[in-house]
Amino acid sequence: MTSRPAAAQHLRELARLRRVRDRIDREYTQPLDVEALARGVHMSAGHLSRQFRLAYGESPYSYLMTRRVERAMALLRRGDLGVTEVCFAVGCSSLGTFSTRFRELVGMPPSVYRRRAADGSAELPACVAKQVTRPVRNREAAPRTGS
Repeated sequence: MTSRPAAAQHLRELARLRRVRDRIDREYTQPLDVEALARGVHMSAGHLSRQFRLAYGESPYSYLMTRRVERAMALLRRGDLGVTEVCFAVGCSSLGTFSTRFRELVGMPPSVYRRRAADGSAELPACVAKQVTRPVRNREAAPRTGS
């Protein structure tokens, strides 16, 4: 049985983690790093990373990249921006890192995703396309063969 002070401390820590997650959701286009996120909630970077992973199943950086890839998918479906423009629009500073993470989560490179989206999902309403094409976290995307 946990004591009330310990339970209250746990709830305060969860609230701080939720603030970090909400900040990532709001500011995903900004240059965010774990140290800055930790400073914002008065935690060490290591403690934030461990607690965030326990609470949400992935590291703060992984969560940030997932948010960026989700937004990138929407921009690529629109079709009016190239992959490099989308990379920078979602807050990534490295096209290589962006493309690698995109491929891990979506199962195909962003250029292939953009091309396929232009060919096939134009008839889907945006809310449906967003749900069906949601990236899968933690390298769970099935490997695709052929492009």
